[in-house]
Amino acid sequence: MSGRERHPVWRFTGRQRPSIAVQPGPGQESVWDYPRPPALRPDGRPVEVRDGDTLLARTDASLRLCETASPPTFYLPPGAVEMELLVPVSGSSVCEWKGAASYFALRRAPGIPVAWTYPRPRARYARLKDYVAFYPGRVACFVEGVRVEPQPGRFYGGWITPDVVGPFKGSPGTGYW
Repeated sequence: MSGRERHPVWRFTGRQRPSIAVQPGPGQESVWDYPRPPALRPDGRPVEVRDGDTLLARTDASLRLCETASPPTFYLPPGAVEMELLVPVSGSSVCEWKGAASYFALRRAPGIPVAWTYPRPRARYARLKDYVAFYPGRVACFVEGVRVEPQPGRFYGGWITPDVVGPFKGSPGTGYW
């Protein structure tokens, strides 16, 4: 390419699985079937978040954000989170779909964000207001008692559970699938 390098336009919208997609087995979902823009779905499975032996959150009323190529991100209702164990972190980011995010760290380790929320989400995702999502690579997250694997990469916060198959966005070279 001459001049500035160009990245291909994202073309996956959940309507057709690419050849790289893993075929889901019984009881599994392919992240390549998730829509873009993402869908927000209620999830009644028990969810827990822990810092060692300390319970940070517990609910059976989470919301799952499902977006093409990413494992779902679980958002927990504010009343299910022990907010006194968290402290705000300076800085923010902006999601093209959800709006501006605010971050939280553990009170005992205030330098590393472990959670985020959308205090003023865009209208389409208004149900996310003040719900809290956690990075499963920074605290222990569980769905139905099974520990979640973190989504690859340092930025994303998807939760890989046995019921989802990829490959997942976040590994090197996957930013412009």
